[in-house]
Amino acid sequence: MQQDFQHRRVLITGGSAGLGLAAARMMAQRGARVAIAARTPDKLQAAADALRQETGAEILPVVCDVAKTQDITHAAQAVHQAWGGVDVLLNNAGGSSRMPSLDISDEVWQRDLDLKLFSAIRLVRLVAPGMKERGWGRIVNVLNTLAKTPPGGSAPTSVTRAAGMAYTKVLSQELAPFNVLVNAVCIGRIESEQWPRFHQADAPEISYADYLAREGRKIPLGRLGKAEEFAALVCLLASDGGGYITGTAINIDGGASPAD
Repeated sequence: MQQDFQHRRVLITGGSAGLGLAAARMMAQRGARVAIAARTPDKLQAAADALRQETGAEILPVVCDVAKTQDITHAAQAVHQAWGGVDVLLNNAGGSSRMPSLDISDEVWQRDLDLKLFSAIRLVRLVAPGMKERGWGRIVNVLNTLAKTPPGGSAPTSVTRAAGMAYTKVLSQELAPFNVLVNAVCIGRIESEQWPRFHQADAPEISYADYLAREGRKIPLGRLGKAEEFAALVCLLASDGGGYITGTAINIDGGASPAD
């Protein structure tokens, strides 16, 4: 399958670490110009410098808190000024917030919606018109498997992610006539920069390696996923090789989720 990203312009939110950084690296290795957006300037600049050194690609760091409308507007404008538009948008910024739903304040609900749902809506509104005009575009929304199988105590994340899945489907139908494909990736347990924090909160009495192995045994495949495996799926969906895939929400969870 063709996964050459030469001349493609990519914008990745949450791109300075973890899954977003892995996707940025893989696309840059395949020829893309990649803009990475994140909140922390020093960390963002370090990630951009490392990507340039590793890949030789053109990397644009953009300081952006995706929960803020003005920052999203700035990010889209920065990429447009640098490269003339966005061909591939990866809405990856987010986090995991879970608690009993009756304990969730309006402020917590709004923050989660701004961070994970409205950030995608606002960015798409800014970059999709250019994709439509050019007759080519890829939008990938990063969700998690809670969007499909939400247990008790999983709000607000599961609710926000389920809304993101519905938005993905609606958008895919609207943009399909323009060859702009829209898909979601529902992640399960994939090792990222969050896992050391999980380790300290959950089982600091055992080593990090033993903790990862213990958690991996809970997965049918017997291990946690790797950031590079996530990146490979994103690259497929963002490529010409994935040109007949749209409106999907694909689990990448090692078989851990119940059947859809």
